[in-house]
Amino acid sequence: MLGTLPGEESLRRQEYYAHPRNLLWPILAALFGKPPPIAYREKLALAAAHQIALWDVCAAAERDASADTSIRGETPNAIDALLDMHPGIRAVAFNGSAACRLHDRHFHRRPHLLYLALPSTSPAHARLNFAEKLVRWTALHDALGEG
Repeated sequence: MLGTLPGEESLRRQEYYAHPRNLLWPILAALFGKPPPIAYREKLALAAAHQIALWDVCAAAERDASADTSIRGETPNAIDALLDMHPGIRAVAFNGSAACRLHDRHFHRRPHLLYLALPSTSPAHARLNFAEKLVRWTALHDALGEG
């Protein structure tokens, strides 16, 4: 799963999706019928148990606060190298449209991979509520063969 770039709270805490109102961890827990994890190590264990790797499209970029819409001057992570090193990866899920756009700006899609453009779990993207996001994130569950 690819995000854009860690937000301010994630950088401060050195944890992916650390903002308390980010819905990633509650969505993953709901998708797999688990209680929402509290400790970061439990969150990572939940993702790993379902073969979900977390990374960001950008290794570095400029932006205003945590706003994905203001990302500029980005340097992408080595996503092609990651995919080459792990040929068992079957799908790439984007946490939000900004991650998808940034990926497509820097990388070609591989025909053998499934690409999932999922709604952002960020509290800045409140157009959809938790239930609506969860329904759309079911595509990740299905792509993992757990549906």
